[in-house]
Amino acid sequence: MQAETTSKAAVSSLVQPKKQSRLANVWRELKINKHYYILMSPYMLIFFAFTVVPVVFSIVLSFFYFNMLEFPRFVGWQNYSRLFLNDDVFMIALKNTLLFAVICGPISYLACFLFAWIINELSPKVRAFMTLVFYAPSISGNVFFIWLIIFSGDRYGYLNGFLIKFGFMLEPIQWLTNEKYILPIIMIVQLWLSLGTSFLAFIAGLQTIDKSLIEAGAIDGIRNRWQELWFITLPSMRPQLMFGAVMQITSSFAVADISVALAGFPSVNYAGHTIVTHLMDYGTIRFEMGYASAIATVLFAMMLGANKLTQGLLRKVGE
Repeated sequence: MQAETTSKAAVSSLVQPKKQSRLANVWRELKINKHYYILMSPYMLIFFAFTVVPVVFSIVLSFFYFNMLEFPRFVGWQNYSRLFLNDDVFMIALKNTLLFAVICGPISYLACFLFAWIINELSPKVRAFMTLVFYAPSISGNVFFIWLIIFSGDRYGYLNGFLIKFGFMLEPIQWLTNEKYILPIIMIVQLWLSLGTSFLAFIAGLQTIDKSLIEAGAIDGIRNRWQELWFITLPSMRPQLMFGAVMQITSSFAVADISVALAGFPSVNYAGHTIVTHLMDYGTIRFEMGYASAIATVLFAMMLGANKLTQGLLRKVGE
């Protein structure tokens, strides 16, 4: 009886091989694809050293009081409670940043794709020229300083001069010192600069779409360009759509240079204040590094949440 049981166990082990552990599977994959990982290792080391480690260190430091002179002192959730309960300026910055994310993010994303879609239909030479025209503002450094001339508060400002000349008003408006106009102006400039990397990614994605899919779609019942866009074009360029979304979300949440250049630092009644400018205030001027790390952690969490939401929406494209 014992011999029969032993033989059955041996047969069962041959029929159902022992399940390998997850660690063993990972090690086997590493050995098979070792050449790829060796090629990736320089980038991964740099990414880990200059992105992952600082992010983790910032999250840990957000639970400490640290002024760069004294040894860090653990304070628990005190920085976060101060941030949301006692810091009125942060709440203004949070509101402004969310407005940027909700208004500038989707509008700039749709504008990038719309212009890329239209330009992609042009002839190659015209397409190359129009791509340069739309992409130029984002690679021209501090070109947005031209808006200081347009919205200058005296009669020599282009907008004031135009409105006074044609009788729309008698006195110039202080565009960049009036809190009613500061945030809309910064949004306009941000949208003007938004046709950057995402725009090029969409152009590249549209160029790689297989034309045979469009022909097959026409046979399967697609009758107009909108159906072609929804069922063929967008699903075929999901990676570029995701990349563009990440870039637009990052730029919308990280508005700072434009606000400082146009409205000053700080702006009038903090009308153009954002989370990043608040972070700059506490991190580079007051040197409250623990509190600044808490601000950075909140911004990081907001970006992660926005990215997850965007991924969920993009998965429904073409359904």
